[in-house]
Amino acid sequence: MLEIAIAAIIIALIFDFVNGFNDSANSVATVIGTRVLRPLQAVTLSAAANFAGPFIFGVAVATTIAKGIVSPDEITVYMIIGGLAGAITWSSLCTYFGLPISNSHSLIGGIMGAGIAGLGFEQLVYGGLTKVFAGIIIAPIGGMIFGIALAGAIIVFLAKRKPAIVNRTFGRLQIISSAWFALTHGANDGQKTMGIIVLILFSANLIDEIHMPLWVIFAAAGAMGLGTFFGGYKVIKTLGVKVTRLRPYQGFAAETGGGMMLAIFAIFGIPASTTHAITGTIMGAGAARRKRAVRWKVSRQIIFSWVITIPGAAGLGIGFTYVIHLFV
Repeated sequence: MLEIAIAAIIIALIFDFVNGFNDSANSVATVIGTRVLRPLQAVTLSAAANFAGPFIFGVAVATTIAKGIVSPDEITVYMIIGGLAGAITWSSLCTYFGLPISNSHSLIGGIMGAGIAGLGFEQLVYGGLTKVFAGIIIAPIGGMIFGIALAGAIIVFLAKRKPAIVNRTFGRLQIISSAWFALTHGANDGQKTMGIIVLILFSANLIDEIHMPLWVIFAAAGAMGLGTFFGGYKVIKTLGVKVTRLRPYQGFAAETGGGMMLAIFAIFGIPASTTHAITGTIMGAGAARRKRAVRWKVSRQIIFSWVITIPGAAGLGIGFTYVIHLFV
């Protein structure tokens, strides 16, 4: 069982890397889209901040993932591997096609599917899943509100300033806001793999209770940071350029608002989608200038990818789990 648990942990860290690879766009898209930083500079800053996130905001989200999707007393390591395989496959496909889907919900969907395949619906933890689905609704709507409010306030208070001065000032501030969002991204998404690794250790009877060993935090944060560094540039292009053309003050508003949303979720242990939060704030910041500044057709395509993520990843998780059970 030890060898199987080690293999499962490696797969979980691969997912964490893929998560960072796709979600790197969330923390660097705006700072690249406004041309404040070059892509390499942006992803290096983001990788460092992603690594630091879990150490600053704690591990409440990781605990929710470990206890709040499928009953930890019933799930097996084989089911977790099936769920991870489904999540990795779904996230990889969406990254290839440039869709900024929620890797968080890919993971949750994959584990849900594995639990359904191996245990049935009765072993799902509906209290924890309620948090997940609340986050699906709150993150983009709240993000859009924050984006509109912050960008709108900047427009009102700095309307008489010269555009060149405003752009230069917020270009510098955007470096800080980008790091802030990456920090909160690591605090939320970086914790999800920690929860899965702890669930693996608990299911394999390698730990007696669910807690977060320091080496698990380092391993998951490191894998997330590496994935972020090698980021998915197709997704960066979709968020940073295709949704709306951002000016530096709008990028600052989007990153600051998105980070505020994620910080709140991290503190309350809600495994929210960083993709939903930042896309909502980008739309809001763009719409604050004028409604037509947002390319709503692209936005609708992104929202469609959100809707199908949990069922899509769950379907793959069910399929992989059934295949694994044929051989064990």
